[in-house]
Amino acid sequence: MTTSTNASPVQRRLLLASDRSDQSSELAAILQSVGEVEAIPTSDIPDAPAGRFSGIVVDINLRSAESVQRVRDKLRAEAYRSVPRLFVLADALHHGSMQAWALGATDTISRPFDAQGILQRIRSAFPDGNGYDATANGKALNRGINAAHAVLVRIFERLPSGVPLAFSDVVEAENQILKAIKKSSLRDWLAAVGRHHTHSYRHCLFVTGFAVAFAQHLGMREDDQRRLARAALLHDVGKAFIPVAILDKPGKLTDQEMTEIRQHPRLGYDALVKQGGFPPEMLDVVLHHHEMLDGSGYPDGLRGDQISDIVRLTTIVDIHAALVEKRAYRLPFTHAKAFAIMEEMGGKLDQHLLQAFRPVALGY
Repeated sequence: MTTSTNASPVQRRLLLASDRSDQSSELAAILQSVGEVEAIPTSDIPDAPAGRFSGIVVDINLRSAESVQRVRDKLRAEAYRSVPRLFVLADALHHGSMQAWALGATDTISRPFDAQGILQRIRSAFPDGNGYDATANGKALNRGINAAHAVLVRIFERLPSGVPLAFSDVVEAENQILKAIKKSSLRDWLAAVGRHHTHSYRHCLFVTGFAVAFAQHLGMREDDQRRLARAALLHDVGKAFIPVAILDKPGKLTDQEMTEIRQHPRLGYDALVKQGGFPPEMLDVVLHHHEMLDGSGYPDGLRGDQISDIVRLTTIVDIHAALVEKRAYRLPFTHAKAFAIMEEMGGKLDQHLLQAFRPVALGY
């Protein structure tokens, strides 16, 4: 069954794969308002999609081992590696969401359907059908993400093996990052990062996007935007020295694991100091981005005026990014819910700066 809408000349092409044909008609109708929908049984998922699909929406019984295995076998093909995938949950129970993330979900939606919420997630997770690469702004976005990603490869794959990270490596990327967000948008940056990057890489790229958008919103001088961009990109450099099994653990960390992960600010700071050439404000962010104004943070228990403005700003975007990201052990919070949680943190965060961040967080 193929249906389409004439709402816009630019169409997303969505593949709706379902084992619940009697229940998927409502979802198909919702999806049609943002693109062309091809609905098929999961058994008919092609080995390679015909033409270019913006994404695949999967509506199966995630408690059925047979259904899960059938979809896993189809989506592990090389042709689907870069295709965003959205899974439908029958409920918000832990098992279903865990299974969806294990199948490589880009995002999830739950029954009963909230049409407006679904459309927002579709627009964010799935690009328009004509692809953003064709435009000048899209090319700037791609260059920015690729440049940032190259730095993260140096951090997480080469630094632990002794290959040094130079300050010039970061400076080379910052120009592309600033142009990417200025010429496209924070929404485009987050959507692209969410489609193509995972775990620690994705978090660093999310934080960088929020930090640059916040700096531009505040009207910071370009030199200050650059300083913030490079600090945000490297803020979690210490996680390169934390075992991946801890970083990517799909569940609650033990006390021992939490103690180990709390070493990452100091490990990152020491690595950059040893390398040399990194400016003080960047080292400050790497070491102190988990400090809280009330003294409850780590590693040094700083409080109040001991915490610099650039650290206060990075802490805010770091927390917000973590809350709105999808994690293996929970669904992402909406931007509004994430912001509300941060407001409830009270004296731990700079609330004046947080309110200045509101338009960025809620209007991205």
